[in-house]
Amino acid sequence: MHISLRTFVFIDALQPQLASYLATSSQGFLPTPGDACLWIEVAPGMAVHRLSDIALKETNVRMGEQVVERSFGSMEIHYRNQSDVLEAGNIILREIGANIESRMACRIAWNEIICSITPDHATLINRQLRKGSMILPGKSMFILEVEPAGYAIYAANQAEKAAHVTLIDVKPFGNFGRLTMMGNEAETREAALAVEKAIEQINKQARKD
Repeated sequence: MHISLRTFVFIDALQPQLASYLATSSQGFLPTPGDACLWIEVAPGMAVHRLSDIALKETNVRMGEQVVERSFGSMEIHYRNQSDVLEAGNIILREIGANIESRMACRIAWNEIICSITPDHATLINRQLRKGSMILPGKSMFILEVEPAGYAIYAANQAEKAAHVTLIDVKPFGNFGRLTMMGNEAETREAALAVEKAIEQINKQARKD
């Protein structure tokens, strides 16, 4: 059966906030800041089991996340040594007869900065999003929606690398991935710019569906 590669992103070093956020929902081994990480999303969803199996058997990587949905399957593997994570990725690509250019391009469905969040708005967001930090009234909010969903993880890491922003929420599953971050207006604009540049780089090596 043909396996379609939707998301394939290598993160050289997980940033502290994102690593901590992933640890709050991790079903497997907890990632720590500085770990190299690979996020993979494939279709059909059940195929992720075989790919996880070969990566774990043939390398030293640890698995933090595996989600099998009706249409898509996602997995997160990590290890302190980047070469182990890269080798696991190469093994998976060979298994499905793909390469880095086989992954889907990332489409930004929504990208916006909302300045000076009101107290009512902040309270509502904080009641809905409980895994990350709380958003504070008066701060600016950066929101992003991407397709495929897994690219939201890469966007979160690149934004945290580039700017002094606070991670509120990231959802890398389903049809669309979503990212919410907070900071002052200049910081959120810097984070948004870093995300746009990162996605441009991804799309230079991706198929256009």
